[in-house]
Amino acid sequence: MSRIGKKPIEIPQGVEITLDGQTVTAKGPLGTETVVVRPEIAVKIEDNHIIMSKVGDSRETDALFGLFRTLVANAVHGVKEGFEKKLEIQGVGYRAQMEGKNLNLALGYSHPVIVEPPAGITIAVEANTKISVKGSNKQTVGDVAAYIRSKRPPEVYKGKGVRYEGEHIRRKAGKAGKK
Repeated sequence: MSRIGKKPIEIPQGVEITLDGQTVTAKGPLGTETVVVRPEIAVKIEDNHIIMSKVGDSRETDALFGLFRTLVANAVHGVKEGFEKKLEIQGVGYRAQMEGKNLNLALGYSHPVIVEPPAGITIAVEANTKISVKGSNKQTVGDVAAYIRSKRPPEVYKGKGVRYEGEHIRRKAGKAGKK
């Protein structure tokens, strides 16, 4: 049985939780997030905590138990504090700038790369080479950051490209000269 699933989720101050059947809706200062919980998991609200319990006793239910507890906890955390991914750009002439809400990237191509953020996501450029992706949905924030990184992933010989903050790129040695 999942140890994570057994843990109650505390509802922070300023977050409103509504339970409509198997749909958990969290409303807070940063927006609204909804999670539809599978019927194998029972959800109830007691003493300012969200408590989840298993209905069935199968292997699949054990796996879903921890998953849905985490999804609901991420929704509660997202509407209260939000999620953020930071990216760094390395390379001569590589830079980022904002044009309205869109992100304009110069990544060594013959054309600029324009990234339009989806609803609920804000992109900010701190310096020319640092990008911040923020939002209340953890999955969407990660997807947008991965999309930006995919436009020029870091290469292994010089390390040029877009990488996550703190990401370590294993470098390769170049060609060896003739003996």
